Amino acid sequence: MPSPVRAFVAFGANLGDPYAAFALALERLAALPATCVVAQSSLYRTAPVGVEGQPDYINAVIALDTHLGARPLLDALLAIEHEGGRRRDFHMAPRTMDLDLLLYGEHVIDEPGLQVPHPRMHLRAFTLLPLAEIAADTPIPGIGTVAALLPAVADQAIERVAPAAQPEAGRH
Repeated sequence: MPSPVRAFVAFGANLGDPYAAFALALERLAALPATCVVAQSSLYRTAPVGVEGQPDYINAVIALDTHLGARPLLDALLAIEHEGGRRRDFHMAPRTMDLDLLLYGEHVIDEPGLQVPHPRMHLRAFTLLPLAEIAADTPIPGIGTVAALLPAVADQAIERVAPAAQPEAGRH
């Protein structure tokens, strides 16, 4: 069997109970076939980007080792969001759970509904800071390493609200 791919998934929620949503997301990601949760960042509070009048978000990044392809992994993320109560009432609507595929190894994918690396991840502290916590030297293809990109988002407000929990050994 070929080696698994290291994928990084961003979590965000600003409706309902974001902490319970994060626990559900971790549980469901760990249950995916041929997939292990290998790391998770601390939880961070951030203001919504591009909209006003919404509650703050709770954000984190989760590292997975997976044998799933990028599209099946994305489909699984969308199913987990749906189970977590995600609705898409309008663009930039508040959400009970948002799971974005940030990176899929060093692959560059540009297909309808699937862009990897995530096209705006390098512009947002709420993805870069949690990702740097668990994988600072990770390259974002065509852009640079996570650590090298952090100074560009240093002016964005972000607050750590809960430390990272250690995943159970080989949780899957």
